[in-house]
Amino acid sequence: MNSKTLMEQEAAQTPQVIAEQFRKNQDKVMAVAQKLQANPPKMVMIIGRGSSDHAGVFAKYLIEIETGVPVAAAAPSVVSIYGKSLKLADTLVIAISQSGRSPDILEQTKMCQAAGAYCIALVNDETSPLAALADDILPLSAGPENSVAATKSYLATLSALLQLTAYWSNSQSLIEALPQLPDALNQVIASQPQLTFAAIENQRNLVVLGRGLGYAVTKELALKLKEVCSIHAEAFSSAEFLHGPVTLVEQQLTIIDCDIADEAQQAHREQIKEVKQRGADVAHLTQVIKDVHPRMAPLLVLQRFYLDIAHIATEMGLNPDEPKGLKKVTKTL
Repeated sequence: MNSKTLMEQEAAQTPQVIAEQFRKNQDKVMAVAQKLQANPPKMVMIIGRGSSDHAGVFAKYLIEIETGVPVAAAAPSVVSIYGKSLKLADTLVIAISQSGRSPDILEQTKMCQAAGAYCIALVNDETSPLAALADDILPLSAGPENSVAATKSYLATLSALLQLTAYWSNSQSLIEALPQLPDALNQVIASQPQLTFAAIENQRNLVVLGRGLGYAVTKELALKLKEVCSIHAEAFSSAEFLHGPVTLVEQQLTIIDCDIADEAQQAHREQIKEVKQRGADVAHLTQVIKDVHPRMAPLLVLQRFYLDIAHIATEMGLNPDEPKGLKKVTKTL
């Protein structure tokens, strides 16, 4: 594949990254899963910022669906700004960070350990302070990612969550499906673009809709529209959108539909049908490859989207590798 941008090149490395990650982490994941089965947590807390926080939304749906354990997002400022600690006995904490160096993520993880939680780090830099701090680490193994806009590291985070949850829940169907993911991603890379410049040309505001695990990745879709195309975009559950925000449709709103073939698809499509009837313009994103485990389907939509949005950005005269005002590592307090 001849790619013009680092973002496209790095996104296209994802299948190889995930195949290697699954191989490398197999024993570690099985060991962590055995700990979780021997001492089942009563809840899970996810720590992350930016794309890592968005991966936490995917983790919430995935873990709750497959294990029944409730999942909540951490508020790092509770520790780093307000100086408070939480009661976290019998809690699994999953800290997600590519760099493993953001001060507030480190402070939150330290507090969680002191409060009795079992802390796992999903981190790309295995030499980072977060990797050294965690009880166990699952390396993302994404390699260097030089484009400011994360692609392969985000997808590698989702695949790590898939592998962990599959073995923790002992879901044989998901365990057996995992090796198929890299090939499915390669097929998506070879497929035709879905989102085009014409679909969002002259748009300054967009809404991205999904449901369930589809909604879980819409936050990442919206973030990339902001980061690399300078288009204001907001993500909603398609169910939640009908509870008020749908009035925006009257302003000739363009909606990006994230359509995932899982248990939520029928309800989601009914909601998309309603917004179209109200006059919204809708651009559809689908998983392209149909014969995959439904828990893996959101990754296929993201894989195609990353390539498309980088190309759209260049058509807009923007550099998706170096969005204005952004840095690769943001060290928030």
